[in-house]
Amino acid sequence: MFLGDSMITPAISVLSAVEGLNLATPAFEHFVVPLTIVILTLLFVVQRRGTARVASFFGPVMAIWFVVLALTGLLHISDDPGVLLAINPYYAVSFVLGHGTIGLVTLGAVFLAVTGGEALYADLGHFGRKPIQIAWMAFVLPALVINYFGQGALVLANPAAIENPFYRLVPDSLLLPTIVLATAATVIASQAVITGAYSLVGQAIQLGMLPRVAIMHTSASQAGQIYIPRVNMVLFIGVLLLVGLFRSSSHLASAYGIAVTTTMVVDGSLAFIVVWKLWKFKFWQAALMVVPLVIVDSTFFTANLLKLVEGGWVPLLFGATMVLLMLTWRRGTSLLAQKTRRIEVPLDTLIRSLEKSPPHIVPGTAVFLTSEPDYAPTALLHNLKHNKVLHEHNVILTVVTTDTPRVSEDERVTMTTVSPHFGRVALKFGYMEQPNVPKALAVARKHGWTFDIMSTSFFLSRRALKPAAHSGMPPWQDHLFIGMTKTASDATDFFHIPTGRVVEIGTQVTV
Repeated sequence: MFLGDSMITPAISVLSAVEGLNLATPAFEHFVVPLTIVILTLLFVVQRRGTARVASFFGPVMAIWFVVLALTGLLHISDDPGVLLAINPYYAVSFVLGHGTIGLVTLGAVFLAVTGGEALYADLGHFGRKPIQIAWMAFVLPALVINYFGQGALVLANPAAIENPFYRLVPDSLLLPTIVLATAATVIASQAVITGAYSLVGQAIQLGMLPRVAIMHTSASQAGQIYIPRVNMVLFIGVLLLVGLFRSSSHLASAYGIAVTTTMVVDGSLAFIVVWKLWKFKFWQAALMVVPLVIVDSTFFTANLLKLVEGGWVPLLFGATMVLLMLTWRRGTSLLAQKTRRIEVPLDTLIRSLEKSPPHIVPGTAVFLTSEPDYAPTALLHNLKHNKVLHEHNVILTVVTTDTPRVSEDERVTMTTVSPHFGRVALKFGYMEQPNVPKALAVARKHGWTFDIMSTSFFLSRRALKPAAHSGMPPWQDHLFIGMTKTASDATDFFHIPTGRVVEIGTQVTV
């Protein structure tokens, strides 16, 4: 659902900021959508440059933005100081319980005031937990609360301000500069969720839930700053479709509310599992810690479900599509591995056979990439069958993705000698790391494996898939899986293997 949020957030944020120009220039109404598209286009075009180059600009703009939020709120709290009583949750709870459906509708209407926090974890990989905790608790949250108090007091004193309470806080002479600042702030906020989408897709690929795609690192110092061209294009097309379909931030609010509340409910449920299973809390302790948060999130989710037919179906459809793609990829790769394993030969059996009847030995090192180190890779079998040679040194290489975000250099490489001509090497990478085989093999030198990259050949199996008459998936899912495999990036690029040292051997497999 966060990926859906990554499309909706830029659309609704930029639309709402640009719509503020109507207050300063009413005739601007017909230019809202075109200008929004221009701003969004520029936002997605500069993604390939990475956030590292513009981060120094982001910080000051956001600092000024939150200072302006706090100041404009402070200016109007005196309009009706009674608004400060809203800090007591008793009034919110009693209102919802006492007004039934109207209470839920109201919750859905005000929900956007509490959004944004769900995207904070997307920046954890960039800055760490402590800076975000300090910035949120000491600066961002107080500024937001003060601003909302100011809006509430203004509306209580002047009900006509309900038209646009935020911009009505601002003096007329400062309205245009505030709109420009709001537009810059929304672009930066959109950048955060777009970057989060890159991170999520990258981690899903590492965990084997999506096919490999090209991933570019945009920062030499921040490993978490990446750019995925295909994801960027999909998000850009999705954002333009949303802007064209809904054409106003108020219409998009329904879709945004569903996306965010679903994300929050899922995050809360997963947090319970983490606290209970991974942190080893007792069941009741984990429930006491997490369930109250899930109840609050579920209440907001229920309230936003009332907007399902008004646009809330959009993120649900996108989320269901992503789940379908991931389930298809997982099921397809599992069936493919099972079929491949039935025709593969155990590595130990092959080595004993080669010792009894050795082929011609050629100098150099051959590295065979495989996901099953106990079986002879298909590329090795075809090399023996067609070329009838065996390299002096043969390495069965496996790339393993761990359950941890990162792996230390000491744990990166595991080496095992199988025979005088064969050895196994396992390279471990965290799910937030980009596998780089040559760099990892350089670490292997410290473990005693001496090799010359210029006399080393990397052998890869390239499978051509065809649908089988009888498989473990419906025919339509077979074709979907085969289509997904065709979109996958080449293993050579994904693992950063020198293209001049790669030998690919093709095989046909039915799935």
